[in-house]
Amino acid sequence: MSDQKNVMFIIIDQLRADALFGELANHVDLPNLRALMGEAVTFKRNYSVTNPCGPSRVSILTGQYAMNHRSVRNGTPLRHDTPNLATEARKAGYMPMLFGYTDTSQDPRAYPPNDPALKTYEHSMYGFYEVVEMRLDESYPWRADLIAKGYDVPDYSEHYVPAAPEGRARRIDDPAFYKAEDSDTAFLTKACLTKLAARKKESWFSHLTYIRPHPPLVAPAPYNRMYDPKSLPRPARLDSAASEREIHPFFAPAHAHQPAESFVKGFPDLKADDDDIQTLRAVYLGLATEVDLHIGRVITFLKDTGQYDNTLLVVTADHGEMLGDRFSWGKMSVYDAAYHTPLIVRDPLNPQMHGAEVSKPTETIDITPTILDWMGQDIPSSMDGSSLTPFLSGGNTENWPDYSYSELDFANPVSPTIWQQELGLGPSSANLAILRGPRYSLVHFNGGLPPLLFDKDGEGEFRNLAAEPEMTPIVLDMTRKLLDHRMENADQTLATTMITAKGPVRGSR
Repeated sequence: MSDQKNVMFIIIDQLRADALFGELANHVDLPNLRALMGEAVTFKRNYSVTNPCGPSRVSILTGQYAMNHRSVRNGTPLRHDTPNLATEARKAGYMPMLFGYTDTSQDPRAYPPNDPALKTYEHSMYGFYEVVEMRLDESYPWRADLIAKGYDVPDYSEHYVPAAPEGRARRIDDPAFYKAEDSDTAFLTKACLTKLAARKKESWFSHLTYIRPHPPLVAPAPYNRMYDPKSLPRPARLDSAASEREIHPFFAPAHAHQPAESFVKGFPDLKADDDDIQTLRAVYLGLATEVDLHIGRVITFLKDTGQYDNTLLVVTADHGEMLGDRFSWGKMSVYDAAYHTPLIVRDPLNPQMHGAEVSKPTETIDITPTILDWMGQDIPSSMDGSSLTPFLSGGNTENWPDYSYSELDFANPVSPTIWQQELGLGPSSANLAILRGPRYSLVHFNGGLPPLLFDKDGEGEFRNLAAEPEMTPIVLDMTRKLLDHRMENADQTLATTMITAKGPVRGSR
């Protein structure tokens, strides 16, 4: 192995963990990711610490819980001086190249009022070199590529509408207007590999972010009908949406916030029935398979150029997707499907661990500390996550926590959300925290709403035990642990530093 040390960090948007290991995994082809699992370490209980896209990526890239970075919704700014993966990688001598997006809302204190950076929540995070812009609401390089190839590109408002053959009414599983070889996923992969082709003799850092299988759910042929909807398992749910809404006041607004019909464009009058839902699930899995194909291209490139064993390869998702489970869609939920994400890490320096599977809980904030640790770069005190190096090297993990923690903010301080309107919550109280322990999971709501308690050894998330008298001690114990966790992980940016007669001295967390 040479002295070259590369980093390829891939985030797939909204990929459920069970598409790789779980019930859905038996119904979707992801051959390249599954092959990679045999050559890497797979973390099977990895969870997003916050949702949706912007906040989750902020947490991944800063290593911070949402309670500390406070960029808690798409459009909420991130402090411009927050250390992140890119700023720290630069200290290690890397140019952090971004192929795609980070969905970062910029700090208005750092820009003039009319700066375009303050008019989008999809700006790139400070420190990254945005090589190819691939923001969902923009994607200008890809659109320009389609025009150059001779496509009759529709207005961008119609860009993701399924294209019906002439003379037939449009269907929700009709293909995109572009061919698979010209898709957004294909374009971004080619752009990344083209740029990396000239860097074979130097250490490089690439952050490659795929928008798929994030909605709008439209896929190029053959991925749009790759899977038979009738062959797929039905969503995990109670007998009716009304039964789901009776569980807790949170769920009625959640169902209204993002119904199934919002996941596909061009069908304003669609009232998705069970057949439609199965079709949308099939299109989602087709998009996941398309992403897998192109990740295979990345792996092949690394092998063909002799860089596979010089490159730390990390593949994960920013968050999960309900996909019809519990009559819910998207990621604004309390259930594991919205937070449980795949995480595969191939450390070429420790081949003895390749093929290992980790069952201890990990969090998305652990990824940036892991990458920095592999680079030999110090991990800032502001980062709440822990390096996964012991799992990658076969080290001691006995003291690793047996729980994970997540947060969700469902408020909007400018335009009150449906939760705020229906539940009478203010912008600072429309939020929740989740503690997942070895057996029980607690969902603690702000604003005086009752908690939820699930027993993994019982009926899991299908039965709320919080109001049962005999479970009161468990609720109190889990609430105490949740409070302890928040207190232990309050912002440590400067809290570990002491000013002394000899100047600042930094301790450890």
